[in-house]
Amino acid sequence: MQDHETREARLKRMRMRSWRRGTKEMDLILGPFADAFLAQMIEEDLAVYDLLLEENDQDLLPWVLGQRPAPESLAQMISQIGVAARARFANR
Repeated sequence: MQDHETREARLKRMRMRSWRRGTKEMDLILGPFADAFLAQMIEEDLAVYDLLLEENDQDLLPWVLGQRPAPESLAQMISQIGVAARARFANR
């Protein structure tokens, strides 16, 4: 987060980065997650999510799918994203 960035601007930037990842799979996982949960996150969780957005989709997808262990610093957030994605796709 930049020092002058308001919370509103930060959330908007993070939502946009969640929906425009580069791979459709991660767009469909992170976009709805961001829409549903970012606004309620506390600062510490937003900081972790911001770090997660810096990761490559080729690394993120296997972490979310449980195919590879996520780095410890991102593991809890990755778990939350996986739970939300499974719930969303189960309701289709």
